[in-house]
Amino acid sequence: MNTLRNLLSGWLMTVLLLLPLALPAQAQESSHNSPLVQVQETVDQILQQLRTEPDSPVRKEAISQLIRGKFNFELMAQGALGPYWRSATALEQQRFVSLFSRLLEETYLGRIQAYTNETVRYGRQEVRSNRAEVETYIVTSSVEIPISYKLLPNDREWLVYDVVIEEVSLVRNYRSSYANILRSKGMEGLLEEMEQKLAELQQASRPKENHA
Repeated sequence: MNTLRNLLSGWLMTVLLLLPLALPAQAQESSHNSPLVQVQETVDQILQQLRTEPDSPVRKEAISQLIRGKFNFELMAQGALGPYWRSATALEQQRFVSLFSRLLEETYLGRIQAYTNETVRYGRQEVRSNRAEVETYIVTSSVEIPISYKLLPNDREWLVYDVVIEEVSLVRNYRSSYANILRSKGMEGLLEEMEQKLAELQQASRPKENHA
């Protein structure tokens, strides 16, 4: 369980994927369909929720819908399971995608309150046919953290399928950690650990009741 807990705690860094992205000057001239423009629109809506709505199930669901609209969770889940995807049954695949998606979403929601106006310095944006990559640097008071976002088009949308933090792929990191669990406990053991962690995250992210 510690392996899965440590892995999910690392998602704190990727909370910066959506929250602090400010549109650079060069992107303002790009088309509406560019990855940066579409992410900016999502950011504005998330920040609007955080700034104007009280912490409540309604706000949580509104932000959840925005998150779901920007990630290709199914592709990320397949990449995280790696070669074990092919050997899993259809039901196990379905359960894994559902749990993986909900774990990332709940972890994001649990960390979203930690945003403290970090800024972003942009590197390059590269779009090649059906893939895009955006380089950014999260600027804190003491360090710059390089984060690259890999995206694929889906109709007129760009969806994130991997995040590379300091040259470490999020999907590959999950794949390595999940493989350790799979080798020792099998697919059912991994799914049980994921269900347990999801329950913990859901409990922790419930809005606190205001008794004032």
